[in-house]
Amino acid sequence: MKLIEKRVVLHFPGFEPLDGVAHRARYERSARQSAAVWSYSIETGPVDAGSDPVSFEVTTAERVAAPEAGTGSPGWQTKSRIHMVDHDILVRKLRAGNTLSQIIAGFRSCAEIMLDGGMRGYFRHAWRFGLFFLFPFLLTALAIVLTAQIAILPYAVGFSPWHMLWSGPLALCFFIFAFLPFSERFHTLHLFADWEMAVALGRMDRADFNDWLEDRATAVRKALDEEADEYVISSHSMGSNVAAHVIGILLEREPELFKGKRVVFATLGSAILQCALLSSATLLRARVGLIARCPEISWLDVQCLTDSINFYKVPVVAVSSHADAPQAKMILIRVKQMLTREHYRKIRKDQLRVHRQYVLGPDLQAPFDFTLLTSGPMPASVFADPDEKRMPG
Repeated sequence: MKLIEKRVVLHFPGFEPLDGVAHRARYERSARQSAAVWSYSIETGPVDAGSDPVSFEVTTAERVAAPEAGTGSPGWQTKSRIHMVDHDILVRKLRAGNTLSQIIAGFRSCAEIMLDGGMRGYFRHAWRFGLFFLFPFLLTALAIVLTAQIAILPYAVGFSPWHMLWSGPLALCFFIFAFLPFSERFHTLHLFADWEMAVALGRMDRADFNDWLEDRATAVRKALDEEADEYVISSHSMGSNVAAHVIGILLEREPELFKGKRVVFATLGSAILQCALLSSATLLRARVGLIARCPEISWLDVQCLTDSINFYKVPVVAVSSHADAPQAKMILIRVKQMLTREHYRKIRKDQLRVHRQYVLGPDLQAPFDFTLLTSGPMPASVFADPDEKRMPG
């Protein structure tokens, strides 16, 4: 198997309040962990000046023992140009309002998803994802009911309505100083914004989001002009919807865009069906079909049993109305295989943390490693085969 010497990576991160520079810093930390586990050397370069999206070079190489004089030969070396196509600008826009406006927007998104058939689809295909959808809304609804009960308690027990002059402020204090800090343990308002974005990327009815996607497609097109042995388009969680739209836009413009290129589309803990199951998401489903039918693209869909925030063992292409198209290759991983027992025990009850592990560094050699997928010497397609070596031997 020919090793990769030059690679171009387009990575679409998940829904997190991190810009491209912060994602690069995370990548560097994770890459150091991977290099230590697999015993190779790695150098993560600085952000390229003026790059948009944020880009940087990663060089991985074989650790070669110092040869005796006049003997030995250099080992392998791979250079990867990584472009972080983050959507932090959209995250910040959705989180910009005050608490009340964010709650109202969140419940509006919840209603829209229910009316658009999304919730029905979640419980039909992945009931744990359906519970993930309902949880922040049920939690907040319960808090609102308790707040109202505190406010009307004096009247309910027969006291004069004037007593609500103190019970009302007390109820408000409960909501602001007790519930809201408690709810942040579960990132409730952040999840509200995530569902608002899901509606926007499903319905494609917001001009600001649509214009941003078109702009990202133009920026990504320039990155694809660089010569490389392999092109990896990786995405995590909500970023998979951004990736599907951006790559779909490019294929709509240039159906032969990837001709002659080796392209791997790797979706990690994908949330494509979070949006594509909305009945109005016709454009997103069409773009999923374009990607699936592109002969140069090998689609790897990385899923995890212990991650409730993905559609485990659900064929994303078929469920997106393309049962006749080539299907994404499912890669089933286990987070507990990537981490020490103590580390896994520490994070396993935090579902958002488990969900992030796809793009974080490992403690142990495992069948999946994000750094090797995007910067390793082996073609990314080796991850499609559980028996394939991850490093040259």
